[in-house]
Amino acid sequence: MLTIDNRIKDVYANPVGHDIIQEILLQMGHGDIIIKNPIIGNIKLKALPKLSMGHVDKSLLDTLLELVNSETDVPKSDDGPVAHAWWKEAVFYQVYPRSFKDSNNDGIGDLGGILEKLDYIKGLGVDAIWLSPIYDSPNDDNGYDIRDYRKIMTEFGDMEDFDELIEGIHSRGMKLIMDLVVNHTSDEHEWFKKAVREPNSKYGNYYIFRDKPNNWTSLFGGSAWRYFKERHQYALHLFSKKQMDLNWENPDVRNEIIDMVRWWLQKGVDGFRMDVINFISKRHGLPDGNEKIGALMGFYGAEHYFYGPHLHQYLREIKSKALAPFNAFSVGETPGIGMEMSKLLTSDYRRELDMVFSFDHLETPGHTRFDDYRYDLNYYKKYIINWMQNYGSHCQMSLFYENHDNPRRISKVDTDPRFRIVLAKLLAAMQLTLRGTPFIYQGQELGMVNKHFTSIDQLRDVESKNLYNELCKKMSKEDAFKKVLAGARDHARTPMQWTDDKYAGFSDVEPWIGTDSDCKICNAKAQVSDDNSVLNFYRNLISLRREHNALIYGDIKITNKKQRDLFTYYRIGQDETFYIECNLSREEKKRKGKLPNAILLISNYPEVSNIKFRPYEADVWMLNNPR
Repeated sequence: MLTIDNRIKDVYANPVGHDIIQEILLQMGHGDIIIKNPIIGNIKLKALPKLSMGHVDKSLLDTLLELVNSETDVPKSDDGPVAHAWWKEAVFYQVYPRSFKDSNNDGIGDLGGILEKLDYIKGLGVDAIWLSPIYDSPNDDNGYDIRDYRKIMTEFGDMEDFDELIEGIHSRGMKLIMDLVVNHTSDEHEWFKKAVREPNSKYGNYYIFRDKPNNWTSLFGGSAWRYFKERHQYALHLFSKKQMDLNWENPDVRNEIIDMVRWWLQKGVDGFRMDVINFISKRHGLPDGNEKIGALMGFYGAEHYFYGPHLHQYLREIKSKALAPFNAFSVGETPGIGMEMSKLLTSDYRRELDMVFSFDHLETPGHTRFDDYRYDLNYYKKYIINWMQNYGSHCQMSLFYENHDNPRRISKVDTDPRFRIVLAKLLAAMQLTLRGTPFIYQGQELGMVNKHFTSIDQLRDVESKNLYNELCKKMSKEDAFKKVLAGARDHARTPMQWTDDKYAGFSDVEPWIGTDSDCKICNAKAQVSDDNSVLNFYRNLISLRREHNALIYGDIKITNKKQRDLFTYYRIGQDETFYIECNLSREEKKRKGKLPNAILLISNYPEVSNIKFRPYEADVWMLNNPR
């Protein structure tokens, strides 16, 4: 049990303490070199209030120690052989149905559109499709507010369409994972309506109600509490006002969720991406969020639910009662979770999740998604080196740059159109040759970039609109829109660019969200027949990964670790070795030494120079003499 008499290094040695300190340093724009300094590491916690001139106070220390002491387990330090699994060998492709393909010309993507494009997805070479929510929903948060877990959203089709889709996916040798959103439901879900109308029924305790709100704030802005006069109580919503948090302490709720998960698995679904799954356990009593932590993070209360006291129990229950009997796959979306806590959530011997999405690589230290800045790939290199060397053989890393919640990665790194194609290929080369399971987001394989939105009226996302309204209280409308635009999720939600036709071949009518003229120079139809396209670069890399076990289960040896702008590593298998070299900058570099004694398999330039290493160059070599 850690106390204020312990030292900073003792907290850092705890898996929860390690990740919390890392997260704080990341938010402050610092690296862990501070903690590794023996002078800093040996400071006792009780000395921090005075040394920090009040920035760290007793309340903050009490909160930190409560979190740290809540976790008594530590990850195993032993490695050993990596257990084989289909999802470690797979490449996943995320489909955001509303924006993928409209098959009935109502301006909204649907299941028929996905079915229509299954051959395209299969032709990319991927092994599994991750489908963002298709359940019945009032669409306050584009389907992440579920009204009925066992019904298809009318705009997307019906259950017959789903059955046809899953049959089409399986007949092409691919698997399907669904988005599982069970931290919250829509306020229009029958459970919640009964909880409000019939507080004394069994549904009265399905959600989290309080007579008085605490100081927690929603991740979408404002208070996390909404008043319901029928009950004379407040209900918790960590996200939008229509997304009501379920009470996972209630075993009836857990049984309902498990029964629903089994129902989908019986229909043939192969697994789930589990939305904000680390939020499902809240600390007993729902104490107020710490003021200093809230000010640092931008929202209050997260320390009481991002790694709650019963999280492991609930995940094991889902695993044992629902997922394991069907040998189903799971990957958890886990905001705020770092590497050490990820080990405790995903190590194969713990029987909880198979993988997690950790997000600390998406922004460089000191930045948030809504900051307008250029992302430095050297930070990505540093982050990857850490995970490659320390995540261990019991866990599998998820490799991703994009999803439905983040702007396009190319636009984050470099907006210069001269480098768009080589940069897109560089990102692909790293993602598909590093150790882990790649997740590709629709349009990423084309090199799609952020959209040219010109007003807040063009955005559809509730998060962006809420933030804009909050920012307008502090700054001009122009500055507020600029800040929102830097991180708007709608950049990733504009229509998939199939052709150079009007509306990008997505639909024959105006889409639910606007597109722009980028489809004239970036579309699937043109890239399919262009051997040098980003699309075919992805195809070739995916094929290479599938053909060579070293790129899946092989060891990784990273070289030139401290050299800026140069990322080089070996993937070493039993019978073959690959060497990957990447220029992380837009500047031409002088090549160090001679070209490798190897066969060049893939490059994002037509030829390789023995003198120059060009902007964002990426080369994949197979060594002639690996041993």
